[in-house]
Amino acid sequence: MKLPRARAILFDLDGTLVDSRKDIAAACNHALAAVGRPPLDEATIAGFVGDGARMLLSRALQTGAGAEPILDEALARFQAFYARHAADHTTWMPGALDALEALTDRALALVTNKPREATLAVLEALGQGARFGAIVAGGDGPLKPDPRAVHAALGPLHVLPAEAWMVGDGRQDIEAGRAAGCSTVAVRGGFGTAEQLAAARPDCTLDSLVGLVALVRASDA
Repeated sequence: MKLPRARAILFDLDGTLVDSRKDIAAACNHALAAVGRPPLDEATIAGFVGDGARMLLSRALQTGAGAEPILDEALARFQAFYARHAADHTTWMPGALDALEALTDRALALVTNKPREATLAVLEALGQGARFGAIVAGGDGPLKPDPRAVHAALGPLHVLPAEAWMVGDGRQDIEAGRAAGCSTVAVRGGFGTAEQLAAARPDCTLDSLVGLVALVRASDA
C-alpha cells in the first residue's frame, strides 16, 4: 500500500538500525554470572529483547514473586557492563546507514527501549549521534508500546503523528506507532519474529531497510 507522505521518520534501534545481538548477550551473561546464574545462548537472549533492560533480565532470570533484589542486582550489573561495551560487536543492519544518509530531507528521530546511556554509546561508536533531531530512550518515560514514547519524539520535531512513520522490527514499535497515530513500517530480520510482526498489523512490511528509501520516495509522488 502507498503510505501518506512522511515529514518525519522515527526509528527503533536494536534489530532495526543496528544488529546488537552479540553485545546484548554478552552484557546479559555478565549480569547472570554476577548473580550466580549460568549463561544463556545468544539466540535465547535475543528472544527476550524488546521491552527494556529490566524485562530482558527478568526473562533471563525467570524471576517470580519476591525476586526483586536479585533482579535489581542483575540489572545494575547489566547496565554498567553494557554502557562500557555497547558497541564492541554492534554493526548496521542491512540498508540502515544508506537509508539514514538518503533521508536527510526528513526529520529523523530515534525511539528505543534501550537504556539511554547505552543508546548514546552505540550512536557515538557508529558516528551517528547528530543524525537525529530527537532521541527517546529507556528511562526517559513509558516504554513502547506506550504511544507516549512516540509523542515525546515528535514534539521536538514539530511534526504531527499523521505526518510521521514509525519504523521497527518489533510489535512494540508497530503498536506504539499505530496508537500514536503514525503510519507503521515493520522490518523483518531483527529481534521480532515474522509471526509477531504480522500479528501487530503494520501498514507495510519490508524485508530490510534496503527498501525504505524507495517506499519514502513513492509516498512523495
